[in-house]
Amino acid sequence: MNCRSIFALVALVALVSGCQTTSIQSAWFDTDFAGPPLRKVIVVGITENVSDARVFEDIFVGKLRAAGVESIAGHAVISNDARASDSLFDAAVVKSGAQGLLLVRLLSVDTRTQVSTMMVRGGMAWGLGTRSGPGQTLVPVQRNYDLATVETKLFGVQTKQLIWAATTNTFNPGSVARETPAFADLIIGQLTVRGIIQSPSYPMR
Repeated sequence: MNCRSIFALVALVALVSGCQTTSIQSAWFDTDFAGPPLRKVIVVGITENVSDARVFEDIFVGKLRAAGVESIAGHAVISNDARASDSLFDAAVVKSGAQGLLLVRLLSVDTRTQVSTMMVRGGMAWGLGTRSGPGQTLVPVQRNYDLATVETKLFGVQTKQLIWAATTNTFNPGSVARETPAFADLIIGQLTVRGIIQSPSYPMR
């Protein structure tokens, strides 16, 4: 394999490995939900890392507010003690005045391996290649990537009924600060389309 082929292979692997995307794998919606759209939402991130949870809540709340939806970060009104007690947690959420409770939980981060092949110039083709040009050969490409699975649930605060839920996968996740903005845009867009929240930034269909 010549130097140009090696460079092209390395560049392709680096490009594919560097992609960060979040997509919805499954979603559920309460078809009995008749509105009106929620005007105030409290956002609670559930993860073992308290700092990550706060960063997530602050960024998500910022996205909601930018979209025209009043929102509160969970850590601003729910103490650590309240998070450890269902009754204290419920009381704090109700006291916040929010109509909706958005719970976002990191379920897992799994490392996976994908093996594929790509065609490169040169290598093991028959002949000198002076007439027909360089030969082509298949080269195996193995790459490891992480897949973060996140569960998102939106409850009505007064009814405590589940209104909307989804499971998302994020390919090769980076930091919480890096991934949250795109994640929030995806979730806010879905909630707006369903008429669960009303956002001027996401026209309802």
